[in-house]
Amino acid sequence: MALSAQQVEQYQQDGYVCGGRFHDTEQPMKGPLLTQKVHEALRAAASAGVQTVECSLDLERSTTSVEVDAEGWTWQGRRYPFLESCKDRTIYYWAEDAFQPAARFTTSLTKLVPTAWGPPTFEIDGIKMHPTEHVSPYADAERKVDLIQPRGKVILDTCGGLGYTAAACLKGGAKQVLSYEKNEDVIWLRGLNPWSPESGGALTLAHADIVEQILTMPDASVDAVLHDPPRFGIAGELYSQAFYDQLARVLKRRGRLFHYTGTPNKLTSGRDVPNEVAKRLRRAGFTAELNGDGVLATRTQ
Repeated sequence: MALSAQQVEQYQQDGYVCGGRFHDTEQPMKGPLLTQKVHEALRAAASAGVQTVECSLDLERSTTSVEVDAEGWTWQGRRYPFLESCKDRTIYYWAEDAFQPAARFTTSLTKLVPTAWGPPTFEIDGIKMHPTEHVSPYADAERKVDLIQPRGKVILDTCGGLGYTAAACLKGGAKQVLSYEKNEDVIWLRGLNPWSPESGGALTLAHADIVEQILTMPDASVDAVLHDPPRFGIAGELYSQAFYDQLARVLKRRGRLFHYTGTPNKLTSGRDVPNEVAKRLRRAGFTAELNGDGVLATRTQ
């Protein structure tokens, strides 16, 4: 979905764009992360004359002590200003001398978004990439991973995103996780997100298109597959028969695959995506059945 000129202009006014594009391509420095909730707590403490506040500056992974006064706040010996405007549904990171929204624009607006659970989600042109209303993105990833029983397995993670499924695989005892992410801006967000796992050891993260890379993978080279693609309208090639045939080729016999589909409204979308996926997977040599918000399949041929 392309952005209109009016949308780009609004994003510029909101501070997302620097010099006509989103922030520098190099990875941002680690530092405090602010949400509206934390910023309001700091402001309230300063107004009340409270000198020290316990809060989280890493999206609820930990708590820390912050010194506040009327002009700003101090953390780990460094001064930070209050924001003139701190928007809801936005995470701010420290970029050398000012707070900036954790968002970038290359071909789409890719934005890190806070949740009530701590681990953030992200959006591409306003489309949320994780269910967050009733469950933490981390807990949702763990549920999906449990379906493929990761312990001791080599796992193909086709669409890495923020890395929550990869983290759950590692927690579940996976031998190796081969993760691919096509979107450079999403990888940039991973570098900001304290909940995203770092690449190394049992986790390999490749900035690459899995549609192309899977063609180079050996037959029967992985024990299980997690396929969590963007919605069908954005990435139809990841729902194609040709791609499912490749998944069957690289997956060992009796290997499990979980394919996230979400629960698109059949009346508004005009199609039954979960059942279409299950049908194509069966053609590729899987047994397949609907399971929650996706399809659980086992390679039989």
